[in-house]
Amino acid sequence: MKIVFAASECVPFSKTGGLADVVGALPPALASLGHDVTVYLPKYKQTKLSDPKTAIRSVTVPFDDQYRFCSVLEGSVHSGVKFYFIDYPPYFDRDALYGTPLGDYRDNAERFALFSRAVLEGCKILGVPDVIHCHDWQSALIPILLRSVYADDPALREAATVFTIHNMGYQGLFPPDTLPLLMLPWDLFTIDKLEFYGKINFLKGALVFSDFVTTVSRKYSQEIQTTEFGFGLEGVLRARAATVTGILNGVDYTEWSPETDPFIAAHYSPDDLSGKARCKQDLLGEFGITNPDLRLPVIGIVSRFAAQKGFDLISLAADRLAREDMIVTTLGTGDKDYEDLFRRLNKQFPQRFAVKVAYDNKVAHKIEAGADMFLMPSRYEPCGLNQIYSLKYGTVPIVRATGGLDDTIESWDSQTRRGTGFKFTEYSGEALLATVRAALQAYRDADGWRSLMRNGMSKDFSWTASAKEYVRVYERVRQLRALSAA
Repeated sequence: MKIVFAASECVPFSKTGGLADVVGALPPALASLGHDVTVYLPKYKQTKLSDPKTAIRSVTVPFDDQYRFCSVLEGSVHSGVKFYFIDYPPYFDRDALYGTPLGDYRDNAERFALFSRAVLEGCKILGVPDVIHCHDWQSALIPILLRSVYADDPALREAATVFTIHNMGYQGLFPPDTLPLLMLPWDLFTIDKLEFYGKINFLKGALVFSDFVTTVSRKYSQEIQTTEFGFGLEGVLRARAATVTGILNGVDYTEWSPETDPFIAAHYSPDDLSGKARCKQDLLGEFGITNPDLRLPVIGIVSRFAAQKGFDLISLAADRLAREDMIVTTLGTGDKDYEDLFRRLNKQFPQRFAVKVAYDNKVAHKIEAGADMFLMPSRYEPCGLNQIYSLKYGTVPIVRATGGLDDTIESWDSQTRRGTGFKFTEYSGEALLATVRAALQAYRDADGWRSLMRNGMSKDFSWTASAKEYVRVYERVRQLRALSAA
């Protein structure tokens, strides 16, 4: 099949979170199965391209005030996947992808409307796919446009759409007058289409108009059909439950493996764990901790700083966590309140909380390899990738049992020596603290801990199985779209 991905970020070109990892890894896995895969991305200020070529010199995108003219650049082929970049510097040549710590860019609707229309126009010139696979609200206009403005376009009539929800908490909400600004018809502003409590909701429109909806873990596909996790769209999803499924994200072990990782101080494997101690020492040195006691367990955190990630629980339990014999190494950026929280913890408890407020891929690898445990106390977590990376590195996850965290981590049983990590269900500081203490207690049993590490390292969450599940979805939607077009 010919498959087009449309997404707002993708490693190695741009990244704020797990979406970029998925869009960087799933297309090559599909290409390895024999499919023709193309990825469309915005060309951001951060996007580094070697010898880009102009694929389309000018694409005209209508807005109600004036036309915008963007171009499409062709990047080099990676792992059998073609990459195209929508180039419009007034919208994308900025310091961040979506906004600043103070809030989203005010023109995000226009930015990603231009991107979405340019993708469709690019497909008509560079190759019409069987399936367009869209990701999160930034590309949600593509299925909406296909079934409204482009409904009578013969070139795209048979293109099927799959829409993947990576995070229901981000929906693309804008005022109603955004519709005419984007040259979209007013008949989309109804409760059964894009209208959502007086605003337009890009994500809702994609859920209504896409041929199939997926999300990034089995449990999350169930959770988002409930009031607690549906963010007001649970009814829309329940109404089309027959075409909603969860496919667990895979990971790219060519990038995330302690046996080959170029960023870590020493390589190691389940058969020879000795290199992990060197990685631990190197990690603590990276955070400025000199002459550390290497017997102390190190807990790692690598995350976007957002309310979803459960950092309010860390705030509630911080004083008591600081009294435990351990060191927490934290890397991330995001909401100013949480950046300030970790800076404050570092200042108040410098021997317990080591912090880098930054995005740094190299340091992220060092944390995965050098930490003994990895903490993810998320309020909700569609899939999560860091807990899967941690398993491969023998870095034991401590997680809240939600979404993909619950799907991927099995609770440790010291009697049977089965399990891969530690989980808690109640969203509270007390539950977090109790689970961290249980992990610290287990760490004191050196033989049991090595068994726990090896259990995790033996798990295989590579993309091959997930890619095959996506292919089955693509085949189904292609048949559905052909019938509908006929």
